[in-house]
Amino acid sequence: MCSVVNRLKPALAYTLWLQTTGYSRKVPAHIGPGLRTSKQPLESVIIRPYCSRMELGKGPFFRQLFESVSSTYTYLLADTESREAVLIDPVLETVDRDLKLVEELGFNLKVAVNTHCHADHITGTGQLKNRLFGMKSAISKHSGASADIMLSEGDKISFGKHYLTVRETPGHTDGCVTLVTGDQSMAFTGDTLLIRGCGRTDFQQGCSRRLYESVHRKIFTLPPQCLVFPAHDYKGQTASTVGEERRFNPRLTKTVEEFVDIMTNLNLPKPAKIGI
Repeated sequence: MCSVVNRLKPALAYTLWLQTTGYSRKVPAHIGPGLRTSKQPLESVIIRPYCSRMELGKGPFFRQLFESVSSTYTYLLADTESREAVLIDPVLETVDRDLKLVEELGFNLKVAVNTHCHADHITGTGQLKNRLFGMKSAISKHSGASADIMLSEGDKISFGKHYLTVRETPGHTDGCVTLVTGDQSMAFTGDTLLIRGCGRTDFQQGCSRRLYESVHRKIFTLPPQCLVFPAHDYKGQTASTVGEERRFNPRLTKTVEEFVDIMTNLNLPKPAKIGI
C-alpha cells in the first residue's frame, strides 16, 4: 500500500499545481503510472482544471462538443443543482446528438445562444426550439438575425446560480459576442478569437481594425488564466488561455497596422454555406 501511495505522490502534486495555476496541460511521461489505460495514448490524457472546479461545486457543468464537417465547437453548460442549461453555437446537423445528451444528463435547456451569424454552417437553434418547449434562442441585436433574446453589452444569460456575461466583440461580423462565465474563468469567443488565430474579416461586415480592438479591449483584458474556447479549430486544438494568446497569437501580437495587412492578404475562399 505504501509503495502505491509513493508512486502516486508526483502525479498528485502535479495535479494540485495545475489546479492552483489554472492551466490545462498534457500529463508528462515522468509523473508515474496509473493515469491512463494501455489503449489510451499519452497524448490524449489531459488534466483540465475546470473539471476539478465542477466536481468541487464551484463551477458549472461543462461539455465541449464537436461537429467535424465545419470544425465547429458547441458548448453545453449547466447548473448541477437547478439542472438549468445553456447551449452555445449549436449546429443543425448535430441537434439530435445535443438533445440526447441533455436528456441523458437530466438538464433543462433554457437558452441556445449563437456567438454570431455563422457562414460555414446552419445554426441548430430553430430545430431546438421546435423540439424543446420553452427553450429560447439568443443572438446579438447587431447580428441582423432574429431571436427570442436580443443581446447587448453587459447582458447576462442566467442558468441556475451561474451566468454568462455578454461582451460585444465585433470585427468578424457586426454581431459577434464573447460570452464570459461569472468568475471569468472561461470565455467563449466565437470566431473573434481562435487558438493562435482569429476570424476572417473579408465578408459579413468584417473589419480588421474593429476585430483587433475588440480582442485587445474585451478579451485580452480578462485574467491571463481565463480559458479560451473558440467556435472553431482546424488543427485538433480544444482550448487556450488569454495569457497564451496575448503572448503567442501570431496575428494579434502584431501592431494594428501589421494586423490589417495580414488580414488583407489572406485570400481565403468563401465559406461553403454563406449563401444559405
